[in-house]
Amino acid sequence: MRVVVYDYGAGNLHSLCTALAGGGRVLHVESDAARLVDGDLLVLPGVGAFSQAAAGLAAARTSLRDALRNGHPCLGICLGAQLLMDSSEEGTGPGLGLIPGRVTRLQARRAPHIGWNEVSGSEPLLADSGLELAWFAHGFACRPDQPGYATAWCRHEGDRFPAVLRAARTIGVQFHPEKSSEPGRRFLRRAVDAVLTEAP
Repeated sequence: MRVVVYDYGAGNLHSLCTALAGGGRVLHVESDAARLVDGDLLVLPGVGAFSQAAAGLAAARTSLRDALRNGHPCLGICLGAQLLMDSSEEGTGPGLGLIPGRVTRLQARRAPHIGWNEVSGSEPLLADSGLELAWFAHGFACRPDQPGYATAWCRHEGDRFPAVLRAARTIGVQFHPEKSSEPGRRFLRRAVDAVLTEAP
């Protein structure tokens, strides 16, 4: 299985690639947006700024959105989940628009939200992996136009925001599963299996 990890020139991909490795998966780090769906699974990683990442996707935005809508498997982590939305307050440029809605600043006194926090909801991967606490590092959060896209939630101070989003065969998570101890890494493996095996 070929896993394509988007490299938009920011952040350290090492911990994510380490967590994804194994199980017959061959990882390929790709900076050309036009080639991001040349594998079996696309991973949008989670460290960096929305504007820079969105700019890298711009030339292939329509074809990428259409591929995800048509069932190409994808996993978006933190910023990667935010890129699935229409736009972000964090910066200029459109997201992929797979999930209608906008990314907005956290409504909290302490921002960014960094550290462990509870995740709960109807998402079956939570129970399957034993994930109850996850590691977050973000100052912005996804606000889908329709709450049904969210299958799990988190609360920071008074702000409740989606922790897991689903659309077609795409799963977006606001937390960092690769940094969330063994349950998080188990969640990551289960999520990869889920998007690859679910019907388009």
